[in-house]
Amino acid sequence: MLAATATLAALAAAFPNPCHEPGLGLRCPDLVMAPPSHLRLARSPSRQRVVLRMENRIVNLGAGPAELFGERISPSEMRARQVIVDTAGRRYRVVTGAELYFKSVPSRGGSYWKFKDAARFELWAIDRAGQRTALVRTGPKHDYCLRDLDRVRGGPTVRRKRFYGACNKRAGTRQITLGTSVGWADVYPSSYPDNWIDVTGLSGCFAVVHRADPGAGIFESNENNNSSSKIVRLPYKPGPQRCPRAAPPAPPAPPAPPVPTPPPPPPTT
Repeated sequence: MLAATATLAALAAAFPNPCHEPGLGLRCPDLVMAPPSHLRLARSPSRQRVVLRMENRIVNLGAGPAELFGERISPSEMRARQVIVDTAGRRYRVVTGAELYFKSVPSRGGSYWKFKDAARFELWAIDRAGQRTALVRTGPKHDYCLRDLDRVRGGPTVRRKRFYGACNKRAGTRQITLGTSVGWADVYPSSYPDNWIDVTGLSGCFAVVHRADPGAGIFESNENNNSSSKIVRLPYKPGPQRCPRAAPPAPPAPPAPPVPTPPPPPPTT
């Protein structure tokens, strides 16, 4: 097992993402964000700003869990490694740069260990065709527990009961495991602290984007499906938004045609 771990660590250093190497036989997660939902206008905690609140959820649609194993390096910080399982059931701990922090959430009963930069909320200006043109603002929520809260998919590879439990509140723990199982989601309602984007003074049509793992702290089988969006008109009101529909993503550029091989030079006499 130690040799296998060393081999995988070497491969992870050699490849940008070991999950994209089929010969390794890894069962990797695939994190996606559900579209923003339960949108509503509210006041910021300071009561000085207008914010757009929303529910958000990180869903794991991959072949394996999104699991992080953290070890304490300071009173409020852990350095984490991703745990990846292969088709034979072997478990590997891979360095990805992920970090965990003991974050205070007073209105939710205390402090919790959370995965730093698990997600990001973005507000984009759009043009008349629904294309995003400029990033206008971002929201304050970035950290998630990574837990099994809602079972959102079925099938033989989806656990019927939660495996990764409630957010960990143990201030003195030296090690911790966070995760979201295949087919499960970590969900935060619109009322949760920091689940908003400041929209003070804005009017017109915008794209609200939820992006999973913007810091690439978790290797995934698909890194191109981490975001979802919803087009809204500000100031926001429920119902038809009278805005352009979101433009589909541009298709990938076709591969360049092969360069013809020049004919060999004629033989010399």
